[in-house]
Amino acid sequence: MPNVEYPARARDHLANERTFLAWVRTGVAMVVFGFAIGRFAIAIRELLTINGQIPKTAGLSVWFGVIAIITGGVLVFTGWNRYRRTRQQLDSGKFQPAGTVIDVVAVFTVGFGLALATYLVYIQATLH
Repeated sequence: MPNVEYPARARDHLANERTFLAWVRTGVAMVVFGFAIGRFAIAIRELLTINGQIPKTAGLSVWFGVIAIITGGVLVFTGWNRYRRTRQQLDSGKFQPAGTVIDVVAVFTVGFGLALATYLVYIQATLH
């Protein structure tokens, strides 16, 4: 008689791996996004300087880029940590769904989005 438990266990582990890969994709996207923000800000400042204009902003875009890059790394690390913990829980039969880590990621993402939106409004107001 075939072992019925094995396919379910394999499905659980494969789902855990897919979830980890989603964390990695999100982290890589944040790193690329942060690099683009920072690089674009530097390019704009250089263009303004070449044209003889003094940039009116303090260069916060570069800092937003750095924060996004660091966040991407933290997301990958968090996903890896969650993957390993879930794997151990699945092996022991004591799975616990994610708790505060999901809340922290959601709150940080909303906060970062609001900070970027506020900064864009600030830049628009200072340029006119």
